[in-house]
Amino acid sequence: MSTLTEIGEALERGKRKQVVQLVQQALDEGLAPQQILTEGLLPGMDRVGLKFRNNEIFVPEVLVAARAMSAGTEVLKPLLAEAGSTSAGKAVLGTVKGDLHDIGKNLVKMMLEGKGIEVVDLGVDVAPETFVQAAVDNDAKLICCSALLTTTMPVIGDVVKAAEAAGIRDKVKIMVGGAPLTQEFCDSIGADCYTPDAASAAIRAVELLSA
Repeated sequence: MSTLTEIGEALERGKRKQVVQLVQQALDEGLAPQQILTEGLLPGMDRVGLKFRNNEIFVPEVLVAARAMSAGTEVLKPLLAEAGSTSAGKAVLGTVKGDLHDIGKNLVKMMLEGKGIEVVDLGVDVAPETFVQAAVDNDAKLICCSALLTTTMPVIGDVVKAAEAAGIRDKVKIMVGGAPLTQEFCDSIGADCYTPDAASAAIRAVELLSA
């Protein structure tokens, strides 16, 4: 079995220390950092996302796999930067003002990073203007808003309005998610994309960033 295959399988099982050792082993074997990322770590995380979507695994397993992914990418980050590696794009992410839920948001962050997207995590209780300013400051093409309470859902509409007021609405895509949200709600506030779970969010984010 190749080291790259082993990396993906160890990641799927959430074996963080093993992933770190195997990434280092792959580097010692002379494999390029970008190749280790795209042929080892990312396919492993893709399989985790697929299993999650199919209800074969659940949030705890995804979090453990994502931590293993994160540990593996930490080894590669300085080398990827040296090589001038390109990311799949940048996204600004947060839970909207008035809402302190972060498990779903954190899961989306890990899934986005698992697709090679750079994520600027604004945390929870984020004001509409903060989302917009962060998108401008980081030259992010995607704003991802999470709301877990029906009372905070309207704040996502305010994010769309804030992007319009700032004159960046044509430059950014706005993606929404959270338990009470629906496609109808997404359409009604003029957002670009709604997804029901973190794995689908990552797939759509890549599509939106490459469009």
